[in-house]
Amino acid sequence: MKIAVVTDSTAYLTAETRQRHQIHMLPLVVTIGDKSYQEEVDLVAEEFYPLMKASEDFPKSSQPSIGAMQQLYEKLAQEHDAIISIHLSSGISGTYQNVAALSREYPEFNLHPFDSEISCYVQARFVLEAARLAAAGAEPERIIARLDHMKKRSRAYFMVDDLMNLQRGGRLSGGAAVIGSIMKIKPVLHFSDKKIVVFEKIRTNTRALRRIEELLGQAASQAEYPIVATVIHGNIPEKGQDWLEHLQQAFPDIRFELSYFGPVIGTHLGEGALGLTWTEDTELSYPI
Repeated sequence: MKIAVVTDSTAYLTAETRQRHQIHMLPLVVTIGDKSYQEEVDLVAEEFYPLMKASEDFPKSSQPSIGAMQQLYEKLAQEHDAIISIHLSSGISGTYQNVAALSREYPEFNLHPFDSEISCYVQARFVLEAARLAAAGAEPERIIARLDHMKKRSRAYFMVDDLMNLQRGGRLSGGAAVIGSIMKIKPVLHFSDKKIVVFEKIRTNTRALRRIEELLGQAASQAEYPIVATVIHGNIPEKGQDWLEHLQQAFPDIRFELSYFGPVIGTHLGEGALGLTWTEDTELSYPI
């Protein structure tokens, strides 16, 4: 079968990577003030953070339009036997639900939606694996089963620099954000039940990072297969690279990569956020 692989912009795959693996992208939209941008098309991370800082209005994000989705799937269906469409968690965006609705409305697309229940580079890992399997001739059902298998073995933890972004984006109560900021609490966040929630409240950046490292160590000690981990940063590439190098020394058997929080996820986590994601799998040691 000839299978097309689609994702949205929050996987934060580079244009080169998407082209190399024949991955199609549906961009989410970020609105700052009275201007809207397609993420990863009209606005990239390096441009977004200065705009967010300078704006009096808090950025808003929205999913791709139904029309844009339908247009892409119609085109792909003419040239492919099936479509695998992988998206950010349905707990933080309606993108997946709209794709699922289109799959029911247009059965001729043979569209298979997949809720990553997460975002950023874990989502990207699912996309890359789907593309690899599609190129190898796997059936859609096998690809979805493989992604479900990977989902159970994937984790992501984040540390934010400013709690007020979470509060303004509706991810944390105003009182908790104010108290947390006064006490300099640096919560470790993760995805639970498809949403971004507080995993633990920690008093300093250093302790928060060390706690995430502990979680990686625990996962590595219990892993059946090799782990691939990704450091993700919110417009602080130097700090991200420093942490990556520290982690490489602490965990020499794990392969580490560097990625970033783009405009949509950066809207909620804010500038200065750091995250670590990892995936355990038998077939993830191939280079991207």
